[in-house]
Amino acid sequence: MAFHEVRFPTDISFGSSGGPERRTEIVELASGHEERNTPWAHSRRRFNAGYGIQTRDDLHRVIAFFEARRGRLHGFRYKDHSDFKSCAPQQHAVATDQQIAIGDGATETFQLVRTYQSGDQTYSRKILKPVEGTVRVAVDGVEKTSLTDFTVDTQSGTVTFSFLSIPPMDAVITAGFEFDVPVRFDTDFLDVRLSDFAAGDIPAIPILEIRL
Repeated sequence: MAFHEVRFPTDISFGSSGGPERRTEIVELASGHEERNTPWAHSRRRFNAGYGIQTRDDLHRVIAFFEARRGRLHGFRYKDHSDFKSCAPQQHAVATDQQIAIGDGATETFQLVRTYQSGDQTYSRKILKPVEGTVRVAVDGVEKTSLTDFTVDTQSGTVTFSFLSIPPMDAVITAGFEFDVPVRFDTDFLDVRLSDFAAGDIPAIPILEIRL
């Protein structure tokens, strides 16, 4: 299998449902207390893109996209409209949105991450598929220049500084960006229904985040 660096149609994904999934194993004790554990260190996202189809042209595009991915065989990019930025969806991403690392004076490549916080609890998620042209980077609050000071690998989500711009010891490295979710179809069959000459739908287009 391969990963195709193409994005599912964003106007259709806008009408989708879905979000993060976790796996928790719960054992209920005789006392009524519970023991809870998880085998997953990271969440995984599920979506149903069927809700976003409005016209037969939408159907045509989805079928073409599905066939080009060979059903479940190949991965692709998906925009989760509820969570696609280093900041809140209605804000503008800036270079100081997310702390991604602390410099040591030698390391030149760093992984983009998105940290979620509620109270004193945090969860850090690797961002593997940033959107080209959206990544902004700062060192100790000073924004750097793309291509001159750093480059971005949009296929892996890494930021690499040029030799003369390597962050010094203890420097705080931050970034702002937009990103996609790496996914695949979670079905090899699309149940297409035509309601009239101008409209139709696919009730379920299950899409599942994949580990890379």
